[in-house]
Amino acid sequence: METRHEGQSAPVAARDVRSLRRFNRYFTRRIGALDDHYLGQDRPLGEARLLFEIGESNRGREGTALRELRTRLGLDAGYLSRMVKALEGQGLVRVGVDGEDSRVRVAALTPAGRSEVAEQNRRADALAEGLLRGLTPAQRGELTDALGAARRLLRLAAIRVEAVDGGSAVARACLDAYAADIDQRFPEGYDPATLVPSHEVSGDSGAFLVAYEEELAVGCGALRTLDAGARVGEIKHVWVHPDARRLGLARRLLGELEREAAERGLGVVRLDTHAALTEAQAMYRACGYTEIPRYNDDVYGAHFFEKRLPPARRP
Repeated sequence: METRHEGQSAPVAARDVRSLRRFNRYFTRRIGALDDHYLGQDRPLGEARLLFEIGESNRGREGTALRELRTRLGLDAGYLSRMVKALEGQGLVRVGVDGEDSRVRVAALTPAGRSEVAEQNRRADALAEGLLRGLTPAQRGELTDALGAARRLLRLAAIRVEAVDGGSAVARACLDAYAADIDQRFPEGYDPATLVPSHEVSGDSGAFLVAYEEELAVGCGALRTLDAGARVGEIKHVWVHPDARRLGLARRLLGELEREAAERGLGVVRLDTHAALTEAQAMYRACGYTEIPRYNDDVYGAHFFEKRLPPARRP
């Protein structure tokens, strides 16, 4: 798989790096992340966070797979195992096997563990309230908006985009999710048989990109060659999972597909969209696409767009 990095041709300014690091240092100190007794409880932040994640994940479930926790928290398997054993030894966590797959180890909170997480949440709320109390209502709103923007942008920055084979399991799973999604949005429904064939978005014919957040596929997009002689390509099936929307991921995928097209020597990309997808139409226009006459026989197409691409930058 080829990992693609948005904006890879634009170097990160040193002042931006310093600003992010400065904020990280201030915030971790201010919330007590460096204290071995996080929130005044008898454990460091790592164990406290693990307890919290197990509690959150266990809502309506009998246990959370250790591999799921490892992925979500980005922890080394050995380090996670040591923390789980320590919490188990303190009677806060119990470890067992999944009811449907005995090969999968799961962790769940004990009653004592639930009590500690409840107290952890109470103390964390009190800390946040104490910080906010020093601000006016208008300033609190400003801070809340800024934190929301920071979280959105950091999530977007952490998502990686990879090129995969159009016939791979992850590509087909994304297309199945795309088809199910738009089937609910199109008044006439959607026939999955009209999805782009895998051979048209693989190898020399095209490309299929998948966006991953914490190892989960949360978006996709495809590129195929329409007319090699005229250097025209077509972008298909740009989709973002509902949980990852409003991050700017659709625009990022669109930009990655355009870069892929330019790197393949294509000078123009086209696409079409349904009349019901008004937000997609607005995005394409905002990204420099102009509406053109119908260029294909797509039964779902109502608006047709084209964009001329600059030549790909060479390293």
